[in-house]
Parts: sequence; C-alpha cells; structure tokens
Amino acid sequence: MRSTMMVLAAACLLAGCNQPADEQRGAGQKNEPVNVAQDVAGAATGVATGAVGAVNADAFVRDAAIGGLYEIESSKLALEKASSPDVKAAAKMIIADHEAADAKLKQLVDGGKAPGPLPTALDERRKGMLDNLRGASAKDFDDRYLDQQTMAHHEALLAFNGYAKTGDNADLKAFAAETAPKLEKHAEMVTKLDRSTTADDEAGANQPAKPNAVGKAADEMRH
Repeated sequence: MRSTMMVLAAACLLAGCNQPADEQRGAGQKNEPVNVAQDVAGAATGVATGAVGAVNADAFVRDAAIGGLYEIESSKLALEKASSPDVKAAAKMIIADHEAADAKLKQLVDGGKAPGPLPTALDERRKGMLDNLRGASAKDFDDRYLDQQTMAHHEALLAFNGYAKTGDNADLKAFAAETAPKLEKHAEMVTKLDRSTTADDEAGANQPAKPNAVGKAADEMRH
C-alpha cells in the first residue's frame, strides 16, 4: 500500500509539472491536443487498479499481454524518435525482454495452462499514451517516453508481484515470479534515466544526461 501511494504521489507531481500542449501527432492528425498530464494520471489509475486485478488468472493474462504490447510498441517508437543513445539502448532491452515474456505467456495459453485467448490490441488508455508519444516533439520525446515507462513499469510490478504471491494459477504464478525481476530492472533503469534528464533540464543545461549515472544504469540492465 505504501509503494502504491508513493507511485500515485509521484504521478500527481508529474501531472502538475506537465501542462497540456497542442502538438502535431503526424500525418492526418494535426493540431490535436497532446495531454501529458492525462497520460500520467491514466497510468496512475492503472497502478492503483493493477494490484487489485492481479489475483485473477483471466485479468492477469489480459493485463500482462496488453502491458507487453504497449511496452514493445512504445519502445519501438523510442528507437525511431529518441535522441539519447542511452534511451535507445533501454528501449532495445525492454523490447527484447518483453517479447521473450510475451512468448512464454503465449506458450502457457496455447498449452492450456493459462486462460485465453490473448488480446491482440491495446486498450484505449494505452492507445492514448502511444498517441501522446507520437505527438511529442524531438525535444520532448525522451522525457515523455521515460515518464510513461516509469509509471508503466511500476504498474506492471504491482500486477506481477501481486499475482506471484496471491494468484490462482500455479503456472502463471511461476511466470509472474520469473518475470518480475526483469521488470524491476527496467523500472530502475528508466527511473535513473528520467532523473538524469530531469536534473539536466532543471539546471538549464541543454546537454545529454550525465554519462556516469546513465552508463551505470545501462550496465546494471545488461547483467
């Protein structure tokens, strides 16, 4: 409960610091509002509800699959649009780990050890978050991606750790317990990257994140 409140408090701070802005989303979607605060608030709602829905196998499979789809799609965007090499390196690791986890989840469902079918599309909240990333300017993209990843991984950790402890399907509990440490490493890395870029912005230095802090985070992710 304490960790949930801390994450929600962080979300409130982020929502207060990021005001809505009208930006282009791409071809055919010009001049539509891109609301960073709404994204963060939506992710915070997901954090609060994720811990509750983690005990039911059907809900866990749905949330894990949709969360994995979002992580992969948002990180593919980061490979295209991120400015920082460290952010791109984090995105590559997130894609690889989530594709592996999604493959294991699919094996459980296909083998009749977990309820299916797996969802193949994102929910409306995560579709909105992807639209937000697509609409980010080159200057804003890295921070926006890291903000979303920080909240999304805290949400995923609550769901996976919760199901690993109290889930109703032994095979899914094992899957959740096996996957959670990788999610924890992702959360630590994107949080460190986010803090590094935020610190630079607050100092008024328009320079890449400090290499020592970012490099250390990347090394920890690789091991």
